[in-house]
Amino acid sequence: MTIKQALTWATQQLQEVYERPQYEAELLLAYHLKQERIYLVVHDRDEVDNIEKYQSLIARRAKHEPYEYIVGEASFYDIHLHVEEGVLIPRPETEILIDLVSKIIEKEHLGHIAEIGVGSGAISVVLARKFPHLKIVATDICQTPLKVAQKNIDKYEVASQVTLRHSNLIDEVTEPIELLVSNPPYIAEDFLLESNVVDYEPKEALFGGRVGDELLKQIIVQAKARNIRFLACEMGYDQKEPISAFVNQLGVQSLTFYKDLAGFDRGFVIDFDAPTSPKEQ
Repeated sequence: MTIKQALTWATQQLQEVYERPQYEAELLLAYHLKQERIYLVVHDRDEVDNIEKYQSLIARRAKHEPYEYIVGEASFYDIHLHVEEGVLIPRPETEILIDLVSKIIEKEHLGHIAEIGVGSGAISVVLARKFPHLKIVATDICQTPLKVAQKNIDKYEVASQVTLRHSNLIDEVTEPIELLVSNPPYIAEDFLLESNVVDYEPKEALFGGRVGDELLKQIIVQAKARNIRFLACEMGYDQKEPISAFVNQLGVQSLTFYKDLAGFDRGFVIDFDAPTSPKEQ
């Protein structure tokens, strides 16, 4: 089967599943051949080696398996992270969280931070690369993310900066922390997600409880109890009001919400020391 024929076949297999079936077919064929997509156009009459393997990739994609799990890699910020089932695929929205945290690190000259829910290591690896002086303790309650994060830490040579720890929240972190960052589970357990998410990505990284914000509130309480000055978290688009009310009950004055690229409320930053009024970016 030639490249042109393979793409025609694959596009037909995916046309009922995806809005851009040919694009999906091209991505996987380029991955299979270890070539750029332009190669497929220039060499469309070439035979496809090991066509059965390519067909198996298409079959997996037709069942809604995320592209990132199929190829074992996710593009994030300025790096490419190893990912696999059992680890949340990093989203573009989390890059906004990293940029906000970076501004705080620069402005306050922070040197010691922690991350809850390391996942693939996306946040910690990017921050370590941006700030060579920074020391990070990153935790996860599950073993698979810790294994995957270590691979990415080693790949980008930041092992001297990032320490991984098996822990619920920061229960096992004894080091002093100036800032705590997290993209925790924040989806309500009865919320209907698309098949490519709910059928493949780890539920413990998605669902935050019956309402969805239970874990977020635990993190806020723990950060305050540990006298950590800054807390930066992602949250659900509909959680601004309950989070604001909860933080106000704790007597915290500085709460800043931020939006994602689509204009939805996506997260917040707390400065537990600053006596300023809540605001929105």
